[in-house]
Amino acid sequence: MRLIDTHCHLYAEEFDLDRDELISNSRNLGIIALLLPNIDRASVNSLHELCDKYPDYCFPMMGLHPTSVGSDYIAELRYLESQLSKRKYSGIGEIGIDLYWDKTFLKEQLSVFEEQLKWSIDHSLPVSIHTRNAFPEVFDVIHKVGPEKLKGVFHSFSGTAEDAKEILALRNFKFGINGIVTYKNSDLPEVLKQTVTIHDLVIETDAPYLPPVPFRGKRNQPVYLREIACKIGEIYNLSLEDVAREIEINSRKIYSAIN
Repeated sequence: MRLIDTHCHLYAEEFDLDRDELISNSRNLGIIALLLPNIDRASVNSLHELCDKYPDYCFPMMGLHPTSVGSDYIAELRYLESQLSKRKYSGIGEIGIDLYWDKTFLKEQLSVFEEQLKWSIDHSLPVSIHTRNAFPEVFDVIHKVGPEKLKGVFHSFSGTAEDAKEILALRNFKFGINGIVTYKNSDLPEVLKQTVTIHDLVIETDAPYLPPVPFRGKRNQPVYLREIACKIGEIYNLSLEDVAREIEINSRKIYSAIN
C-alpha cells in the first residue's frame, strides 16, 4: 500500500519534539510522500529546514494563507514571491479565502488570492486552495483569472453537492479529503457518493489539525491518513489497496514534483 499525504504542516511547532519519529512511522506505514503548504513569512524557514532534511519525502509549497492576510499583505506577498526563484516547489499554497473568522480584510484576501493564482500560471504549478464560507468568492476569482489555465486541489473540501459540481466544471481540480469525512455529523460522505468519483479525489491529513475518527481531540499526524483512506473505501465500496492505487494516480497527476 502506498499513500500520499497531499496537505500537512509537519514543520509546525506542534511536531518539534518528535518530527523525525513521525516521519519514520509514516514511511513504515507506506506513506510515500508529504506535501507541505506554507502559511506565511514566519513559517518559511521551518518549512525549508524540514524539506532540506528529507528532500525525497517532504515537498514544499509556497503561498500566503488567507487568515494571514492583513494590513501588511503587500510586503508578505513580495517576500513569499521572492522565494519562488530560489528553489523548486510542488505547488502554490496554502492560498484562498476564509470568511469564517473575520471579514475585515475581504478585499485584500480577494486581491492576494488572485495574485497567487497568477503565480501558479507563471510558474506552471498547481494550487492548494483553502475556502471557508467563501465558495462563491473563490469561484469568482478563479473564473476571473481563467480556470483553463489552472489546476490544483480544493483542500479540506466540505462543501455541498452544488459546490462539488462547480469544482468538477473547472475540469482541472481535485477534492482534498481529510478527517472531516469520518465525522459522525458530516454530510461529506453523501456528497461524495452522489457527486464525485474516486478519480476526482486526493487525501490529506492537514496535520496537526482535523484528526479523523477515532483520533478526534488528539494532534493529527500523517499516519492517520490510513483512516481517511479506509473511509473512502467504505464510501465507494473499494478495498484499501484499490483506494491507495487510485489516489496515488490522482495525486501524481496534480503534483508532478513527486513523480
